[in-house]
Amino acid sequence: MLEESDSRMKQGPITLPSGAVYSGEWRGGMRDGEGTQEWPDGSKYVGYWLQDKANGYGTLYHADGDVYEGEWQDDKANGKGVYNHANGANYNGEWKDDKQHGFGIERWPDGAIYEGFYHEGKKNGRGKLTFADGSIYEGDFELNEISGAGTYLWSDGKKYQGQWLNNKMHGRGQLWWPDGKEYQGDFLEDKRHGMGKFKWKDGREYEGEWARGKQHGVGVYRNNKGEERRGQWVDGRRVQWLS
Repeated sequence: MLEESDSRMKQGPITLPSGAVYSGEWRGGMRDGEGTQEWPDGSKYVGYWLQDKANGYGTLYHADGDVYEGEWQDDKANGKGVYNHANGANYNGEWKDDKQHGFGIERWPDGAIYEGFYHEGKKNGRGKLTFADGSIYEGDFELNEISGAGTYLWSDGKKYQGQWLNNKMHGRGQLWWPDGKEYQGDFLEDKRHGMGKFKWKDGREYEGEWARGKQHGVGVYRNNKGEERRGQWVDGRRVQWLS
């Protein structure tokens, strides 16, 4: 039988109405102090309690093998903590109401790493994401998507710096290829679209209108001697010179 007292008392295993078994300190008929609780599904919490809720520092062993170790407030992960997934993924950082919130570092079994900010469990704000293949994105995130301003460096050496929307190059930006080609201008859903300037590695340039990744509309072509002509293009093919 559980005794009520204003001072903490340590009691042996007590089965709660939920079926969970608690062993540890009590105060005023509530779990309070250091204690361990095990649930029927096999999950277990080892740590500190305050007024019948997990508060302070503790470790929760989930039934599926996941483990959270860190700070708690009112039965929820709050503050700083480390979450190790059974599959090898890991998060070390800040938490709020059981969700990643604030700054943290997340690692995946394939070698991918994210270092940056989270909001209510999702990557949000400034961050750096290193992919398994060695590609790196550094910039803005919005609700787990690459959105805002940022720089993406592919593992093959290609580089983009500019605006993003929903994981795609979208807005103004600049794209460099390893072989020396370069584009600066407008993008729409990962494709050159709008106004932009394209430079070939031999010095030639096209500056003008683009659509769906191809020269489309009116533009100016410059050869590698600096001579230029104005023309019209359709789906990447020049159809006529205008001057």
